Amino acid sequence: MTIEEFKQDLGNPKPSPGLSVYLEALWWDAKGDWQQAHDLVDQNTDKGSAHIHAYLHRVEGDLWNARYWYNRAEESVFEGSLEEEWESLFHKFKNK
Repeated sequence: MTIEEFKQDLGNPKPSPGLSVYLEALWWDAKGDWQQAHDLVDQNTDKGSAHIHAYLHRVEGDLWNARYWYNRAEESVFEGSLEEEWESLFHKFKNK
C-alpha cells in the first residue's frame, strides 16, 4: 500500500480490514480521533506501539510523556513536523 492509497482510505468511515495496529492507529489519528488511536497502542508493550504512542503524545502536546515513550521505543525524539513524523511512521510500519 502506498501512502497515497492509505490517505485515500481516510475517506471511509472505518479503516480497511487487515491493517496492522500501527497503521490503524495512524489512520484514526489522521481522522482526528486521537483517543481511538491511543487506545489501540496504549496497553501494548512492543517497541512499535511505543513509537506510535510517543508520536500521539507529541500530537497531544505532552512532550514529557512523548519523550518517555520515545525512550521506551528506543527512538530519538522526532525533530520535524507532526505531518513529517506521521508520514515517517507510515513508511516504517507499512509492511508490518
